Amino acid sequence: MTTHHQHYINGAFVANQSDKWIEVINPATEALLSRVPEGTAGEARRAIAAAEAAQPAWEALPAVERGVWLRELAAQIRQREAELSAAIVAEGGKTQGLAQTEVLFTADYFDYMAEWARRYEGEIINSDRPGENIFVFKKAIGVTSGILPWNFPFFLIARKAAPALITGNTIVIKPSELTPNNAALFAEIAHHIGLPAGVINIVYGYGPEVGQALAADPKVGLVSLTGSLNAGIATMTAAAKNVTKVSLELGGKAPAIVMDDADLALAVKAIVSSRVNNTGQVCNCAERVYVQEGIYDRFMRALIEAFRQVTFGDPAIKKEIDMGPLINAAALQRVKAKVAKAVEQGGVIELGGKRAGAKGYFFEPTIISNVRQEMEIMREEIFGPVLPVMRFSTLDEAMELANDCEYGLTSSIYTQNINNAMIALRKLKFGETYINRENFEAMQGFHAGWRKSGIGGADGRHGLEEYLQTHVAYLQFQ
Repeated sequence: MTTHHQHYINGAFVANQSDKWIEVINPATEALLSRVPEGTAGEARRAIAAAEAAQPAWEALPAVERGVWLRELAAQIRQREAELSAAIVAEGGKTQGLAQTEVLFTADYFDYMAEWARRYEGEIINSDRPGENIFVFKKAIGVTSGILPWNFPFFLIARKAAPALITGNTIVIKPSELTPNNAALFAEIAHHIGLPAGVINIVYGYGPEVGQALAADPKVGLVSLTGSLNAGIATMTAAAKNVTKVSLELGGKAPAIVMDDADLALAVKAIVSSRVNNTGQVCNCAERVYVQEGIYDRFMRALIEAFRQVTFGDPAIKKEIDMGPLINAAALQRVKAKVAKAVEQGGVIELGGKRAGAKGYFFEPTIISNVRQEMEIMREEIFGPVLPVMRFSTLDEAMELANDCEYGLTSSIYTQNINNAMIALRKLKFGETYINRENFEAMQGFHAGWRKSGIGGADGRHGLEEYLQTHVAYLQFQ
C-alpha cells in the first residue's frame, strides 16, 4: 500500500484541502514510493498564521531553553538514522554512505546551532554625548519560511530551521516535491518530542503555488530558498512587494584550477570526489576544470582512469558505490542534451557520454575535452556526472577564465606554491575557495555566493545573523 503523507500545521497532521496528490518516484527503479498532498496557497497561509501565533511565546523563551528543543531534535534524528537514511536513498537516489552522512550531519547541525544560545549577542556603542549609552539589540525577525531543494533535502531542513528557531523565529517549510518523504519523517520527530505547536510547520506542494505563497505573504519576515536561478528570481519578485528579506542560494559553475606544480594524485582524487558526489547534483561541486598545459596530458590520463573506476547503480541494493541515478527523467534528458550540445560545438567525449541502462535515470561518468570557454558546457550548470576539461597557460589566464561566469558560489585551486594560492584568493570572485581539497563546506563557515549564485548565506555566526534584526536604543540617563 502506498503511503499518503499529510501536511504538518500547528502541531497536527492535517488533510489536504484539495484532492490532488504528488507522486514520489524512486529515481533508481522508477517505482512509486508515496504520495504527498499538492498543497495550495490556502495551506501555506494557514501554516503562516500558525507560525505567527506561536512566535511570541517561542521568542519569550530564554534562548538556552530553545536550544534544549534543538538538542532533542538532534537526539531523535540520531535514533532514527537508519530509517531516515533509507528514505533519502529511495527518494533521492543518494548512496547509502552519503545519505547516512547527511542525516548525522543534520543532527550535528541542530546541536551546533543550539550552542549559539549563549553566544549571539548585541553591542554597546560609545556615544558622542555625555551621559548616553547606545545599545544594539539583536532580535528575532518573526515568521520565516524555508523553501527546500531535492539534492540535500534533509540537511536543508536544519540549515533553515535551526538558526531560525534558536534566535526566536518560527518557520514554515516547503520540501521539494521530488523528495518530501524525509520531511514527513522529520514532522513525526517534531511531533513526537512535543515541540510547541506552530513553531515548525511543513506544507507540501509545488513552487509556483506554495513557494510563491510563502514568499509573497506580508506576515513572513524572511524567506530563504535554495534552488535554481529561476526559482530565486521568482522568489525575489514575490517578496519584493512587501520588501521581505530574502536569503538565496542558487546555482553554481565552480571552476577547478590545476597548476603545473599540483599534487597530481590529490587533485584527481579531490576533483573526482567533487564531481560525482550525489551524481554531480551539488551546487558547489566542480563543474569545469582548467589544467595548466605542462601537466595537462598526465592529468587527463589520470582523470580518465579515475572516472573509469567510478561505480554506480541502485544505491538501495549496492552499498559500496560512488553514485546513484539522476533525480528524475527531466534531469536525465537535460544532461543528455548538454552533452550532445557540447559534441555539436566541437567537444570530444573521452569517456561515457550516454545513459546507462534502460531502467532508472542513470548517466555514465563522462569527461569532455577539446572544450572552449564560450561553449555552453563551460558556462551553464550541468548538474550531472559530466566534467569538461580545458587547458590554460598562465595563472592570470586561469583567473580570467574562472571568473568569466555569471555564477560565483565556489571555486578550487590545486597548487603547492603559496604565491599561486594567495594570488587566486585575491582574484577569484567566488564566495568560497577550496585549496588542495574537495568542495565541501563546514557548518561553522559561511556558505554564500556572489553574483547570480545568491544573496545572503548560511552556516556559522554569519548565517545565524541572517535570522536576526537590529533594534538600536539611545538611552540618555544624565
